[in-house]
Amino acid sequence: MKKTKNDVILIPTDFSEVCQNAINHGASVAHTMKYRVVLLHVINKDTDKYLDEENLNDDVISEKLEKIAAEASKEYDVQVEFLVKQGDLFENIKEACDTVGAKLIILGTHGKVGFQKITGSYVLKVIEVSNTPTIVVQKRRYTEGYKNIVFPITASTQDRQKVTWAINIAKMFDATVHMIPKFESGKFYKNRIMSITKQIKNIFDEYNVRYTDKVSSPTEGNFAKQVLDYAIANDAELIMTLVNKDKGLFFSSWDEKLIYNTAQIPVICINPIDTKKTTWVGY
Repeated sequence: MKKTKNDVILIPTDFSEVCQNAINHGASVAHTMKYRVVLLHVINKDTDKYLDEENLNDDVISEKLEKIAAEASKEYDVQVEFLVKQGDLFENIKEACDTVGAKLIILGTHGKVGFQKITGSYVLKVIEVSNTPTIVVQKRRYTEGYKNIVFPITASTQDRQKVTWAINIAKMFDATVHMIPKFESGKFYKNRIMSITKQIKNIFDEYNVRYTDKVSSPTEGNFAKQVLDYAIANDAELIMTLVNKDKGLFFSSWDEKLIYNTAQIPVICINPIDTKKTTWVGY
């Protein structure tokens, strides 16, 4: 049976400050996108230790989630539900995502704070095990939506798969997409990037999406740094990157520099799909 995607945003939480920020971020996005929100807490050994130390029981988890869900629902005028699962954090996030048919995950990341410790390596693994686009947020608060979206372009033909989400987000938030094709000196890769960029522009034109086009410089540092510098200078609220599951090492230093950028700009990680079976636009 074919799995269907629903208008759902899944938000894992360990009740830490940054996860609460992810809930606020996700609920506000859900209001604009007319999605519903599902909160998830996974009970594991860290949770059990926390409950024991505080002389609490499992009912407290459900009570906390119920309160958070009610507050978010009232403040952002969205439908908010919650799930409590037990066992492996990563397996349960993937399972919950499949069960509710989430189209999007909002994931808060922080240092070793909160008893589930959704830290750097944890975030990377959540993105790795899920095929659902994931927006990684830090402590930076979500304010006025996604008005400026930074869209790096490399020689990977899979970069074009970011187009679907770029179009949908840009249309929903009346945003401008800032394309940054990577500078390449070699003729083959240079022509390849030019071809990919042209195709993306044509699709944006077809869907009436505003965009800018700025080629990176060969003299201003590595590409990731240029992307981040541009995002900061242009007040970007979202950076788009593509998860490449064909790499021997799942995440490159490029991926990690974007995801954990010091400006704390949210990053949406798009997972490649089989282009033989799926069109770029639509679900």
